[in-house]
Amino acid sequence: MTTSSSERGVSLGMPELPAPAYPDDVRARLEADAREIIARYPDSRSALLPLLHLVQSEEGHVTRTGMQFCADVLQLTTAEVTAVATFYTMYRRRPSGDYQVGVCTNTLCAVMGGDAIFEQLQEHLGIGNGETTDDGKITLEHIECNAACDFAPVVMVNWEFFDNQTVQSAKRLVDDLRIGHTVSPTRGAPLCTFKETARILAGFPDERDGAVEASGSAGPASLVGLRLARGETAPARVVHPRDGGPHDEPQDGAVHEPSPAEHQSSHDAPQDTSASDPAHPAGPTAEEGE
Repeated sequence: MTTSSSERGVSLGMPELPAPAYPDDVRARLEADAREIIARYPDSRSALLPLLHLVQSEEGHVTRTGMQFCADVLQLTTAEVTAVATFYTMYRRRPSGDYQVGVCTNTLCAVMGGDAIFEQLQEHLGIGNGETTDDGKITLEHIECNAACDFAPVVMVNWEFFDNQTVQSAKRLVDDLRIGHTVSPTRGAPLCTFKETARILAGFPDERDGAVEASGSAGPASLVGLRLARGETAPARVVHPRDGGPHDEPQDGAVHEPSPAEHQSSHDAPQDTSASDPAHPAGPTAEEGE
């Protein structure tokens, strides 16, 4: 005995209609940009990643129309384009905010307070992971690693760094973004909108005055390994063990005191972090088993 699809609870439905086309003027503009991108690569299909950023810069996320456009100009199938667009998390699949606020919840950031920041921002903004505020300003998401462990906990806004965050500083950050206040990253270029960021990631110049010069690199704490690999000797520093036991003194008896100009990490400088904020301690909020 056989059963029908309706009896099995399967709804076949109607086939999905083709994606709507871009307006003629938009398509003409995007085609000109696409030709410039494709010309950079010996194999045209290698241009797919920047082209997805290009269409994302148009609508703020990768739409079916954008994926169809990429397929057309690269002579790929929409299935091939969709497979790539759904693999990488930098491509948004639904409408999102002007500012993508990503909270690192990987191991080090989490124990330094990233989990607390993410939890409190969800409550403060009234949205969950991957959701956007009603005013269209903020999309909140957790990120597995921001590649800035020495400045944990780290929050990124449109891929720019905000180091050594606390719950309160993160709340101020999103509040300032929502009301239009100028917000400066800890290092790197000034903030721009997510659409503008997407166009830069597509490979087009950042034409904002001073933005290129302002683009920073990792701080000194991130570059210690590179200096050691070059044979440079790090300044001597006394680190007192946690148990207060004996430790080796520098041979000349000098203790290195970092200058205020040195950009230190939260692990060797008395900067406020979620772990040192008495009002918002890091770590679990309940005893195990509760």
